[in-house]
Parts: sequence; structure tokens; C-alpha cells
Amino acid sequence: MHLVRWLGLCLWMVLAVPASAQNELVFAITEGVTYQATPKEVRDKFAPLADVIARATGRKVRTVLVPAYNDVREGLARHEYDVAFIHPAHVSMAEIKAGRYKAVAWTSGFTEYIVSLLVAKDSPLKTVEDLKGRTLVTPDPDSITAVMVRAMFRGEKLTATDAKEPTPSTVRVITTRYQDAVPFYIDHGFAQAGATAANAVVKGWTEKGGKVLYRSRPVPIKQIIVSAKMPADEQQKIRDALLNLRDPKALETVGYKGFVLPNPEIESSTISWLGL
Repeated sequence: MHLVRWLGLCLWMVLAVPASAQNELVFAITEGVTYQATPKEVRDKFAPLADVIARATGRKVRTVLVPAYNDVREGLARHEYDVAFIHPAHVSMAEIKAGRYKAVAWTSGFTEYIVSLLVAKDSPLKTVEDLKGRTLVTPDPDSITAVMVRAMFRGEKLTATDAKEPTPSTVRVITTRYQDAVPFYIDHGFAQAGATAANAVVKGWTEKGGKVLYRSRPVPIKQIIVSAKMPADEQQKIRDALLNLRDPKALETVGYKGFVLPNPEIESSTISWLGL
């Protein structure tokens, strides 16, 4: 009898939990570390996407902001998130390579993220080889921009150093938190070149006479990934809902043109190029 009562109590407790809580999806958002935005701004921006996912799956969606890249890495490794919008491609693609997550959509307009190496208008630097013996400033070392710079260096067989002074065969790399601070370092002589992938920064730099020394290969960023443990039909529902999102008000709030289908070949080559 006691066992029957105990089982009955357990059943009652399960049934007492609202269905929405039992069926909850966790939607994680990790924006870039090199742009400035408040948590409220980020949450409000992504509210329409949470609604799209909820309607597509018929499940309640709980949005969590995970600004720190290492925090989201740990959460992804433990499958704490069902769906995630990840700005830095090296974080999302590392999870894809590990088989824990799959990409369901890429953000339109961000499938060809390119890093530009900026130099002053009167700079004597003509090729990327000329960076040897010079100082380059990049955004945060764990930003996708900095990761792409390291990939560029590997491709060009350049050696980076964090020493106070570069040798004739190395490039000294220093970092700053935000992308829009990169021109300051060049203007004031703290670096002879700077790396940025912010179009506004590149545009502002070239409009005042500055030059672009080198451009990287393109990389898709701002990816929406889902847990590989999620049923395939549910993954497809989320993918279809995002690819078919046409609501002007929702897109205006999110700030993106829409979403496109990921390209597996580009995904694979990018994982290799980034050294993941």
C-alpha cells in the first residue's frame, strides 16, 4: 500500500507541473564580445525569434543570455541549450565538429564575414608579408575576428608574438575589446595595422583616406544551431520556420534580413581553415 501511495504521489507531482514547463525549450543567445549592447537590448532584439521557435514547435521557449564565450561553450558541451543563436563562428562550428549540435540556419547578410587589415593612408606596408617586424591590433582574442586573423597568419606563414617588441620575422599582436577602437591604435601609433570585420569601421577608415592592406576569406557567422539530441522532425520545423520568416516587424526588431540554409561544404572548409 505504501508503495502504491508513493507512486500515486509521484504521478500527481508530475501531472501538477504545467505542460508548458514539461515541454520547455531553452534558447541561448551569444552575441559578439566586440560590440556594445545591454542585456535588455539583446533580449528585446531576439524576442521575435523566440516566438517563431515557439510557434513552430508548439513548445514554450525560455530565452537565456550567455555573453561569455567560455560559459556558452560549457553549456553547449552539457547540452543545456536546445537551440542557440551564436555570433562567433568558431564557437558554433566547434560544437558542430564535435557532433553535439547542428546548424539549422545562417543569418542572411552574415554568410561572408571578412576581416580587413587596415593601415594608415601613408603607410609603407604593401603586402601582408610587410607585417613582419610590425604591430597589429585585433579585437578581443576570443572574438571570431581574432580567430580569423590567426587563420590568416597560418595561411601566410606569419608568426605572431605577444612580446613587447616584434622581431624582424614576427608580428606583434595586441588586442582591444571593441572593433570600433581599432582605428585609434593606428592613428596614435600604438600599431601599424589593425584587424576589423565591422563594415562601418572599414567604411569610416577608407573614407578618411585609410587603406585596406589585406582581406581574409569569408566565413559565415551568426548561426542558429540545435542540439543533435533534438528529434529530426522538430529540427526541421525550426529550420522551415526560420527560412520562411517574412514578417517585416519581426525582422525589423531582430535587425536581420532573414535566414538561409547552411552550406555543408562551406561549413566543413571553414572548420578546417579556422583550425577547429
